[in-house]
Amino acid sequence: MKDSNTTKKMTLFALTWPIFIEILLHMLMGNADTLMLSQYSDNAVAAVGVSNQILSVVIVMFGFVAAGAAILVAQNLGAEKPIVAGKVAVTSLSLNLIFSLLLSLGLFLFSQTILKMMDLPIELMHEADSYMNVVGGLIFVQALIMTTSAILRSYGFTKDTMYVTIGMNIVNIIGNYFVIFGPFGFPVLGVEGVAYSTITSRFLGFLTLLFILVKRNKGTFPFKSFYKYEKAHVKDLLNIGIPSAGEQLSYNASQMAITYFIAQIGTMAITTKVYVQNIMMFILLFSIAIGQGSQILIGHMIGAGDIDSAYKRGLKSLKIAIAVSTFAAIAIYFSSDFLLGIFTDNPTIIEEGALLLLVTIILEPGRAFNIVIINSLRATGDVKFPVFVGILSMWGVSVTVAWFFGIFLGLGLIGIWIGFIADEWLRGILMLRRWRSKIWVRKSYVKQAEH
Repeated sequence: MKDSNTTKKMTLFALTWPIFIEILLHMLMGNADTLMLSQYSDNAVAAVGVSNQILSVVIVMFGFVAAGAAILVAQNLGAEKPIVAGKVAVTSLSLNLIFSLLLSLGLFLFSQTILKMMDLPIELMHEADSYMNVVGGLIFVQALIMTTSAILRSYGFTKDTMYVTIGMNIVNIIGNYFVIFGPFGFPVLGVEGVAYSTITSRFLGFLTLLFILVKRNKGTFPFKSFYKYEKAHVKDLLNIGIPSAGEQLSYNASQMAITYFIAQIGTMAITTKVYVQNIMMFILLFSIAIGQGSQILIGHMIGAGDIDSAYKRGLKSLKIAIAVSTFAAIAIYFSSDFLLGIFTDNPTIIEEGALLLLVTIILEPGRAFNIVIINSLRATGDVKFPVFVGILSMWGVSVTVAWFFGIFLGLGLIGIWIGFIADEWLRGILMLRRWRSKIWVRKSYVKQAEH
């Protein structure tokens, strides 16, 4: 059972650095299949790339239960209600299993139909379909990984999820090596083999995470909550999770709209955007890790009724995230020729990419505002305001301004980046005002349950 000093024992740095490494490894794991398949065939890379684009949208939908579980578990632990936290954890695993099994079945049965809707060339269909049948048909394992990891992090066990992610990467890379290169007479299975390797690493990862979760929380996990739901817990999970998922889906859709604008500029513009955003991801990881670490701490503080500490924690985390992301953006800009040179030797792409990375120094602090404060607001239970503002700003500012400056005024990618900057800074300032207003004090789900 957790004691009342749990939150005091956790520090932002202790929570954040394992989260940073874990997210980095998940990102690299997502690219491992593509990188290793590039040694096999270009068609295989294209087939897996399109399939993963579809699967990434599905994976976002799994996040809504995991997001709700993370916040509710943290708040209940802060309120010294480990049994209630355990019930929420078990219920969330059950809900996401049912939901993800339905989506898995849909992906397995309708994989070819979905791929045809993407206008996939006929020569890629067989390999893409094979990958979708295996990875898509068993995508429920990823849903369980996301939920279990979110719960473990809320208990403060961020190192455990990091170590499991390292193990999953190792298993996946070894598996890929065998099925792509066929050492020791092992059959070369190509895309289908990579699919088996991916799902094997995920399945082993989930079993390990589940074992750790149960072992570390003996006596506080009522397993009957797996099939016997409490209405209040299900309602709270959905109230937090659905808006969070809606925001993420809206963001993905707005990015697709902006990619459509960039396609009108030309192929080189698309290529430049892809390379620059791949580099920018490494800056973004700092803010994401700080945001998630802050969410755990603030959730515990809110559950314990320590509003003042939660408020100060949010502002302090924001200052750290702004400083770190700005420093990282400056360092990356001064390394831009080298970093872009890893991807291409085209001088035009390198020159324009460097200019975009210079403008990114203005963009990244705005993103830090959003990521840290939105995670802080979610930790308190204030989830709807960030979603409404986010959707309005993504479409009303980001997409509109990107089109106006990038396409209408002909500024190209710089115009697109102006749209990104306007969106991030506007939302960031509005989120900070919301945090300072302390309207979120009455949003705590633990406090609501007590009245």
